[in-house]
Amino acid sequence: MLAIAEHVSLKNLNTFRVDAHARWFTEIHNEGELQELFAEDRWRVAERFILGGGSNVLFTRDFGGLIIRMSIPGIAHEIKGDDVYVTAGAGVVWNDLVKYCVDRGFAGIENLSLIPGTVGASPVQNIGAYGVELKDVFHSCRAYHIDRAEVIAFSPADCEFDYRDSIFKRALKNQVLISSVTFKLSLVPHINISYGAIRQELEARGITHPNIKDVSSVVSSIRVEKLPDPSTIGNAGSFFKNPVIDEHEFVQLKSAFPDIVHYCLPNSTVKLAAGWMIEKSGWKGKQIKQTATWKNQALVIVNAGNASGSEIYGFSEAIINDVKEKFNITLEREVNVL
Repeated sequence: MLAIAEHVSLKNLNTFRVDAHARWFTEIHNEGELQELFAEDRWRVAERFILGGGSNVLFTRDFGGLIIRMSIPGIAHEIKGDDVYVTAGAGVVWNDLVKYCVDRGFAGIENLSLIPGTVGASPVQNIGAYGVELKDVFHSCRAYHIDRAEVIAFSPADCEFDYRDSIFKRALKNQVLISSVTFKLSLVPHINISYGAIRQELEARGITHPNIKDVSSVVSSIRVEKLPDPSTIGNAGSFFKNPVIDEHEFVQLKSAFPDIVHYCLPNSTVKLAAGWMIEKSGWKGKQIKQTATWKNQALVIVNAGNASGSEIYGFSEAIINDVKEKFNITLEREVNVL
């Protein structure tokens, strides 16, 4: 029978290591347990939050409803010609999936190496890094729809992917629980080293014809160098989204800040580097009480001691205000704030 615990500490279930508590807590290991849970009207109407690896959430208070931790395991694959369909349970650690694929020569997610979190959260956030987004390799997912009381399949179009966004963060937020995700990868690699940092590291290693293992290794090294390890210092990776603005707005901004770091997108928009703007606003490495920005990457906020969630939130608010004042750009938080 599915266990529902009461008054559960969440400190070890979120990578910020914030000390918050859930009124109720349960852990899901298969789709049958989802059916069992929501067969009770009590849990269908209760306030709820769906938790994966806890790597993209900031608890600013105790949670008065039900925390549902998705822990469905398992990875399997099917090869059809040059295509490989890899299916993983929602509870699989994302980097374990990347390693599974890279070790077998399944190309497509090597640029997403070492991103924290679980597979089930990956479509919600449309995770991305170093020129690749989840939507580029997403084939489908299975999810339990609470109102419909059934497991249904979602296609890429159904998910309405956008930059670090999807329908699961909007219209279907907390209404569906992803149980597994299927990715369409390839036995024929299309190596993506468009980001300068990857090319530079490959050159430093003397690699002129990289394979997917090389790309994965380089991306992992870059992330380790720039980003703090959540197991040693509390953080949720990139705290803010990189803003996307139109070309006209960018021209005006560049006239005032000629060296602004940016990436031109194909739809006549420009992505700005939030970390650069935060750094230029004087926040890189800055600490207030027990909260700080990471010394090597201003985009990352860290719990430098025993900061509360509300303290971290206030720290992020101050950053947003200063960036707005300097650049007239309003940063948007990437993490889920509760």
